[in-house]
Amino acid sequence: CPFAPQQEQEYYLVKWRGYPDSESTWEPRQNLKCVRILKQFHKDLERELLRRHHRSKPPRHLDPSLANYLVQKAKQRRALRRWEQELNAKRSHLGRITVENEVDLDGPPRAFVYINEYRVGEGITLNQVAVGCECQDCLWAPAGGCCPGASLHKFAYNDQGQVRLRAGLPIYECNSRCRCGYDCPNRVVQKGIRYDLCIFRTADGRGWGVRTLEKIRKNSFVMEYVGEIITSEEAERRGQIYDRQGATYLFDLDYVEDVYTVDAAYYGNISHFVNHSCDPNLQVYNVFIDNLDERLPRIAFFATRTIRAGEELTFDYNMQVDPVDMESTRMDSNFGLAGLPGSPKKRVRIECKCGTESCRKYLF
Repeated sequence: CPFAPQQEQEYYLVKWRGYPDSESTWEPRQNLKCVRILKQFHKDLERELLRRHHRSKPPRHLDPSLANYLVQKAKQRRALRRWEQELNAKRSHLGRITVENEVDLDGPPRAFVYINEYRVGEGITLNQVAVGCECQDCLWAPAGGCCPGASLHKFAYNDQGQVRLRAGLPIYECNSRCRCGYDCPNRVVQKGIRYDLCIFRTADGRGWGVRTLEKIRKNSFVMEYVGEIITSEEAERRGQIYDRQGATYLFDLDYVEDVYTVDAAYYGNISHFVNHSCDPNLQVYNVFIDNLDERLPRIAFFATRTIRAGEELTFDYNMQVDPVDMESTRMDSNFGLAGLPGSPKKRVRIECKCGTESCRKYLF
C-alpha cells in the first residue's frame, strides 16, 4: 500500500485481511512484520518508478496514479498466485508450474481449463490397444522387437530416456497391456512433464510464454501438446470464429491424413502458452501408446539442444520435416501471440515476432 512520510518516518496504508477498505489504517514500518510483502511492495514501486521516471528513489508522497497502480499490482499478484495454485492442483505430472508477470497488469486467462491428457470431442473414439509386449528388458532384450518392432518401427530412446530417432519418425511406447513396469526405458512421454516450468509474461508483446526453471538435456522429452480432439470440419468452423477473435490454438494431426485436430484454446496444458520461434529449441514428434490409430497421435516436444535454466521454450509453428518420413507438421495457429489475425489454412500471412537471426519474418 502507498506510504506517506510523516515527521521523517515512513507510514504505510494497510488493508487488513478480512476487513473492508474503510477500516484501513496508516502504520509506521516498525508495526509491520510482513517482511516479504514489504519487500515486494518496494520492488514493485522501484520498477514502476524506473519505467515512468527512469529513477528508483521513491518520492516523499505517492501521486494517486502510482498509488493506484501499486494497489492493482498487488491484486494481480494475488490472482496469479491463486491461478498458480489451481494449475498445480490440477496437474498430474511431476514438474511444478509457477506464474510470473512483471511486465503489465494482465491476470490469469479468463477461459482456460488445465488438463493433463486429450479431451475427446463429440463423435471421436480412442480405441485402447489390445496387446502389449512380453519383454523382460525392453531396451536390451526386446521380445519380438518390443512395441516399436511390432509396429515395424525402431526403439525410440537410449538408456537415459533421450530420443534417438530422426524427427518425423513415429515413437511407439510400451502400453498398459505390456508386462514391463513403470521404470521401463520405453515409457517416457507417458510419465508426463518432469521439469519445473514457469508461465511468464513476455516483455516484447508476445503475450504469455513458458521458460524452464531447470536445465534440459538435448533430446529429452519436455511436454505434450494437449487439448480437445475434434474433427477437421469442426476445426474449420472454430477457426473462422478464432480468426475474428484474433487468436487460435488449432494443431492439425496430419501424420497420415488430415482428419482430426487438437484445439487447445479452452482445454489445454502448459503447452498452450509456448511461443513460436524460427530457431526453436523444441521439436515435434508423433507418439503412440495406448491408442495405435495413426490418425490420432499424441504430440510430444523434445529438446533440440541443451536448454539452460531460465531459457524460454519455443517451437516452430510451421515446422517442416523430411517428407520421406512424414507429412509436414503444421501449427494451424498464432498460438500465444496476442492480436495476430488469420488462419494458416487460408494462407493468411502472419507477421513473426520471434526476433531470432534466422527469423523468416512471417509465421505462415
